[in-house]
Amino acid sequence: MDSMLSGGLQSESNVEVHKYYSGTVVAIAFLALLIQAFLHKYGRWSEMVDLPLLVTIYFGVSKRNPVTGMFTGALIGIVQDALSHDNPIGLYGIAKTLVGYLASSVGAKIDTEHPVSRFLLVFVLFHFHQAAYAITERVLLNHSAPFFTLRLLLDSVVSAGIAVLLFAALDRLRRAP
Repeated sequence: MDSMLSGGLQSESNVEVHKYYSGTVVAIAFLALLIQAFLHKYGRWSEMVDLPLLVTIYFGVSKRNPVTGMFTGALIGIVQDALSHDNPIGLYGIAKTLVGYLASSVGAKIDTEHPVSRFLLVFVLFHFHQAAYAITERVLLNHSAPFFTLRLLLDSVVSAGIAVLLFAALDRLRRAP
């Protein structure tokens, strides 16, 4: 019986949690928020990508701790709300909190290092984020927000493609074990 328990515990502890140099997560999140805040000045195409969402997903999956992912998503989302001109504070915060939690939970269960799995994960979490955002906006503000449009489908494909490249670049910031 002890061998069964220790075997079960060993298999759960084999999940690699990635470590980063001090301040890396904060610096990358700040940079993503800064770029996102000023990107809209360069045209409508820039709205296709939500860099803070991609950073939330990346660090949620990398840390593999649902509580850490949840707090990372909450902080990034609230700051994004504060920098946004259109949103009341809390809409992105709630949606990114849920995404951070879900990304961390999924990251602990499946291989998220392969580009195809990263693409699919970001694609699904993009739509989950949109659904959480739309539900929150409908319930709290009584505004209608779309759950799905062709524009959102295009945005999710573009975001997932950029995420594959961004995640590969962010992988280089990991601290060696």
